[in-house]
Amino acid sequence: MNLIYMGTPDFAVPTLKRLYEDGHNVQAVFTQPDKPKGRGYKLTPPPVKVLALSHDTPVYQPESLKKNGEEYIKIIEDLKPDCIVVAAYGKLLPKAVLDIPKYGCVNVHGSLLPKYRGAGPIQWAVLNDEEKTGITTMLMAEGLDTGDMLIQRETAIGENETAAELFDRLAEMGADVLAETLEKLEKGEITPVPQDEKLSSYAPMLSKDLCAIDFNNNVRNIHKQICGLSDWPCAVTMLNGKRLKVYKSEIVSYKPCGKAAGTFVGNKEFLVACSDGVIRFTEIQAEGSKRMKAEDYLRGKPVAEGTILG
Repeated sequence: MNLIYMGTPDFAVPTLKRLYEDGHNVQAVFTQPDKPKGRGYKLTPPPVKVLALSHDTPVYQPESLKKNGEEYIKIIEDLKPDCIVVAAYGKLLPKAVLDIPKYGCVNVHGSLLPKYRGAGPIQWAVLNDEEKTGITTMLMAEGLDTGDMLIQRETAIGENETAAELFDRLAEMGADVLAETLEKLEKGEITPVPQDEKLSSYAPMLSKDLCAIDFNNNVRNIHKQICGLSDWPCAVTMLNGKRLKVYKSEIVSYKPCGKAAGTFVGNKEFLVACSDGVIRFTEIQAEGSKRMKAEDYLRGKPVAEGTILG
């Protein structure tokens, strides 16, 4: 197929890579503008752009296709793609673009639609303690993730799986599902299925307002908070007046340990009392330090039993 690809972050890279591997003619790639990153605020290209340029694919980075996007819409019209493939592009497409391709615009979305429409489907599935999630390919419409579904594939969410780990798994799954979708679309073997609006839910972008750990909460909610916010924006507590980021955890007990919520109750292990159980921090980052295993941190900086976090 002659394709235009639209995507931006790491999640979108495996799908673009698969398009090249499957021999599709990727005519152009649209991605978001380079953004300043790091301490020096150096302009950094999106991961999708890096891959596209390595294949000598023309790259376009409009601020918007909806406002003053006529120049870019003309480029798309002139290319006459069979299909536009979209994965985590981060921008809505106007009807003028949606109507161009023969097979429509196909989106790769990291949830079992109609649940978790929006920018943060993977993280919210973990935060909300879902047992499963998956990938949905769909024909894009003017609404936010409202188009008819094409193929859907499920996967279980691991007990201690972080959003970052799930993100990587779904990125690879998305590439597979998209490859199958394009093949069946071209053969006329897919019947699009409308989404049930009554089952829809929204997954907004994460914010740092979600980060603070409240040890008076129940232990499972705290565990899923840590898993869902890893690697960004990351669950946070305070230890001896300094910020402590928590990337990974495990539930040790669902029974109260007799200590006040937030009390450090470990020795060689980073165990903390919650309202109804005990949680183990397994990967942390102390303020001014690097990310490391919690047991390694404790070997270098022991925490006195009875210390209160929070």
